[in-house]
Amino acid sequence: MTRFEVLILGNSSATPKFDRHPTSQIVNAHGQFFLIDCGEGTQTQLYRYGIKGTRINHIFISHLHGDHYLGLVGLLSSQHLVGRKSELHVYGPPALKEILEVHFKHSDTHLRYPLIFHPTNPHKQEVLLETDHLKVSSFPLQHRIDCTGFRIDEKERPATLKKEEVERLNIPTPYLRLLKKGIDYVANDGTVYLAQDLTYPPPTPRSYAYCSDTVMNENYFEAIKGVDLLYHESTFLHDRVDRAKETFHTTSLEAAEVARTVGAKKLLLGHFSARYRDLQPLLEEARSVFDHTALSEEGSWYAVGYKQ
Repeated sequence: MTRFEVLILGNSSATPKFDRHPTSQIVNAHGQFFLIDCGEGTQTQLYRYGIKGTRINHIFISHLHGDHYLGLVGLLSSQHLVGRKSELHVYGPPALKEILEVHFKHSDTHLRYPLIFHPTNPHKQEVLLETDHLKVSSFPLQHRIDCTGFRIDEKERPATLKKEEVERLNIPTPYLRLLKKGIDYVANDGTVYLAQDLTYPPPTPRSYAYCSDTVMNENYFEAIKGVDLLYHESTFLHDRVDRAKETFHTTSLEAAEVARTVGAKKLLLGHFSARYRDLQPLLEEARSVFDHTALSEEGSWYAVGYKQ
């Protein structure tokens, strides 16, 4: 099975505490490594969990609060120091480009590799990246400043051939690709061999959505509808819902309500307030509404789909 999984590098909000680091995570989708947010300490966490920075070609930054991007300059600089030559794409708020340019200007840093910046739009959903197998989109969230979430979708894959059957019937190689697309094979004698009899159905496409800092707001529900794995901020317990709304954050109870409403298969809680040493109450609160909930744990991989 093709890998599609998420590694949590940091799950803390605002400040590192209780050995929890600011927000950052790796998504391994079909062997491509994407970095989502880059709080301070991200480099250390990458080393700790055996992820080489050179494997990361796309970095997505949700917004410009420090706990989501202050590790970025250090990571980009280190890639320069280790001799990276391949392109590195950064997607984030337009002002992030200026921030990076100022840092590199005043440190007299001239990157040895192409750094390509893609501004995100905090006001509408848009496709940021498409490959043969994946599509990465952004969508607006409602925070104190402009903020976007991200969604990664697998594209439809072709069916898999029943190899023994195909070989037994001696179907010519040029027709195999057509069978995978569902096109029947007609032999020279007029015999029709149905594609559905010669192939296994393709696996259902999987999807992952990342909801960074946001107040609970149904405006983004459509963008995350039906995802297999939903990472949603859950900064506070619901007894502090007034504080959550004041700071444009979400409670664990609200995160669970979001997951239930959008039909997510599994919910992953994160972005925990430093006021909570013990996170179990947040998990229990969320599970009272949405049973398929887990706490994000640093250093743990979470499968997207199939193994829920």
